[in-house]
Amino acid sequence: MRNNKGQALVEYVLIITLITVITIAGVKFFGGYLKDALTKTSCSIMNQEYVEGKKPGEGTCKDVEAASLFE
Repeated sequence: MRNNKGQALVEYVLIITLITVITIAGVKFFGGYLKDALTKTSCSIMNQEYVEGKKPGEGTCKDVEAASLFE
């Protein structure tokens, strides 16, 4: 009789490793876009204007009242 419990454990570890690598690659690739989406949401909550950055993930919030003072 052979014990196959170790084989199943290795398969689970390989599946979890694959899922982890795919997740990290996805966050690395889409990270800037996710950050911009969160920044846009926080700007609207704080009644500020979203200013788009040069690259994904570089967007910022600008105070609407301060912007109107300088115009």
